Amino acid sequence: MTERRLLQRFVGFAALAGLSATLSLPAAAQGTRLWTVDRYDSMERGTTDGVAIRNDGRLEAGPATTPVYDTTRSYAWSLASDSAGNAYLGLGGSTAGSALVMRVARDGKSTKLFEAHELAIQALAVTAEGPVIAATSPDGKVYRIPSNGGTASTLFDPAATAEKPKYLWDVAASPSGDIFVAAGAPAAVYRIPAGSTKPELLFKTADQHIRCLLLAPDGTLYAGSDGAGVVYRIDTKAPQAKPFAIYAAPRREITSLALDTDGSLYVAGVGSKGATPLPPLPITGNVGVSITFVQPASSSAAGANTLVPEGSDIYRIAKDGTPLRLTQLKDDVVYSLALRKGALYAATGNRGRIYKIDTATPGRFTDATHLDAAQGMAFAPAKDGLYVATSNSAKLFLLGDAPAKESTYTSEVFDTQSFSQWGRVETRADGAGYELWIRSGNVESPLMGWSDWARVGADGSVSVPAGRFAQWKAILRPSAPAASIDAVGLNYLTRNVAPVVDEIAIQPGARMPAGGGIPPNTTVQVAFPQPAGSPIVSFQQDASTAPLTAQKDKTAMTVRWLAHDDNGDDLLFSVWYRGVDEKNWRLLKDKIGERFLSFDAALLPDGSYNLRIIASDSPSHTASDALTGERESSVFVVDTTPPVPGTLTATLVPAVAGTPQKIHATLDARDATSPIAHAEYSVDAGPWQYLEPVGKVSDSLSEHYDFTGEIPAATTPVADAHEHIIAVRIYDRYDNMAAVKAVVTTAVAR
Repeated sequence: MTERRLLQRFVGFAALAGLSATLSLPAAAQGTRLWTVDRYDSMERGTTDGVAIRNDGRLEAGPATTPVYDTTRSYAWSLASDSAGNAYLGLGGSTAGSALVMRVARDGKSTKLFEAHELAIQALAVTAEGPVIAATSPDGKVYRIPSNGGTASTLFDPAATAEKPKYLWDVAASPSGDIFVAAGAPAAVYRIPAGSTKPELLFKTADQHIRCLLLAPDGTLYAGSDGAGVVYRIDTKAPQAKPFAIYAAPRREITSLALDTDGSLYVAGVGSKGATPLPPLPITGNVGVSITFVQPASSSAAGANTLVPEGSDIYRIAKDGTPLRLTQLKDDVVYSLALRKGALYAATGNRGRIYKIDTATPGRFTDATHLDAAQGMAFAPAKDGLYVATSNSAKLFLLGDAPAKESTYTSEVFDTQSFSQWGRVETRADGAGYELWIRSGNVESPLMGWSDWARVGADGSVSVPAGRFAQWKAILRPSAPAASIDAVGLNYLTRNVAPVVDEIAIQPGARMPAGGGIPPNTTVQVAFPQPAGSPIVSFQQDASTAPLTAQKDKTAMTVRWLAHDDNGDDLLFSVWYRGVDEKNWRLLKDKIGERFLSFDAALLPDGSYNLRIIASDSPSHTASDALTGERESSVFVVDTTPPVPGTLTATLVPAVAGTPQKIHATLDARDATSPIAHAEYSVDAGPWQYLEPVGKVSDSLSEHYDFTGEIPAATTPVADAHEHIIAVRIYDRYDNMAAVKAVVTTAVAR
């Protein structure tokens, strides 16, 4: 590696380190930004073709994955292979007669070997002498099928046993010809001795199912259960041997087992203990049974093609019995494990991924390949790799030992949220056997008018049009040493766009406090209006649309606004005002960082006004590049002056025929700015009573009042006269009040 290349890597990735975690958040300021793909969770969102992704975020050449056979069906449940390289594929469906065994040659040529009236071929095994053992389920049997496709014979019928299990889950064949069968509902393991069709109950447990079997070369049989998630071990060569539970997994179901040459046992577990299992597979057809027993979660997931939220664990049980959790896959169900050339592979759903598990370092794995199917169901050895059977759709693949001749990784589409100029690509990689390409566009789909792929220069330079979206791809070529890519970063600069002021709300008689709590009974909620068809939640760019809690204050006004900037720039605001009959705007306050302003209403003479809010992105740009956006408010009224009452004229109305004395009064009132809202009067300090103007509707700048009020019965004579006081209070629309009174006297008879 040249000195220049080393320098590029160091300089570029001093900036890349740690940035990917923040890229999903809105940027604080405008400027050159960096889109980085350097973590597994971002790498896996891309598409792979012969590329493996390590869980530390490294791209490297993956195994060559070759399609071998497409059944055109939905479900492949089981898989086995023989020494000649033929694969045996067990198929199934949701109707009677779906159970089918296909023999597939290495070149993809297929032959129908066996067909049964049951729903599925749940398990397959190839014996040393050649015949294929097939177990069907539910309410199925175990069949011995000649390798040439002759007439099959029934080897095991669970209905003839005392336990009568409903499900047959797995089979294993020993070199001596013994056949072992895993059953469920109830959980049991049977042995059919070589040359016999009479089964022996090897052991039975209190669990729900025995889901998987593994027969070691020394005759030790391992079995995994569903319900309690227990792994059992039994010596099949020892007479009267009892099963020994070597491990109780934290998971409820053991789906697969694999054994290393050093005696280490690998275990796949799924489902949480105590959790409600997934619903059973849909069972239809004329099979004459009603399935009510809940099937194991992994089987249900394969049929339903849905994610299991509990994910899966893979454990290693050392030869001395010490257990260790190697890996946790949070979004995948492990259906099968296989060892190949010292590497542990896991076939999973429901994203159709094959993982290579690092058996030496717990927590480390490689996303080896993505299959063109939803579930990787089963493995079987091949001469130069592993056969893989899949469901949704039912296909057969070959996972090769050799790496892919050409590996391509294509990133997810990146959205800058704005029209952008592309800068240099920064790469952290080992080896020189790779190429980087990039393309851009202005619509989300690359199929709709994007640019052609353009190769990234040796210095990271790019030559694609500016736009909103971008995507890169890496091509890894066979080389020594093999190339790998740890991270790719794309510099970009979004075109600056002006900020937008979305809404303005003005609340008279409210003041935002400098700080501290405010008693609830003295507060005012300053909220934005909610126009029809445009709810306030549409202002998603603004973090705070909830009402502000302001303090009641007749002398104050509060204005608040919503604003956003598509570049994510910091904003400053200025508030301007203008009378409705004026032409010039006048500054009320500038350089406001908050999105509200409280001010003394007395700063503006009484009258009708508009406010203008101007938003500027100047904190994030030079003066020459800064842009502004503005919005005018609707008309609002400033009215701090109370109404002006005229002379209150009051005369005494003598009592007649026992009626109480009354006072007749007239009054004119006028306000210069807002209509008279209401009035009230009181006689001799009595309670205030609502007062209507002449005409009853109070809606004008001036109102005339002509009314008669009763005099309270209790009065106190003063000297030689009775004296009564009538007071009137007049309010305008903005709660400004003026009061006036008059004294009425009458002589006292001597």
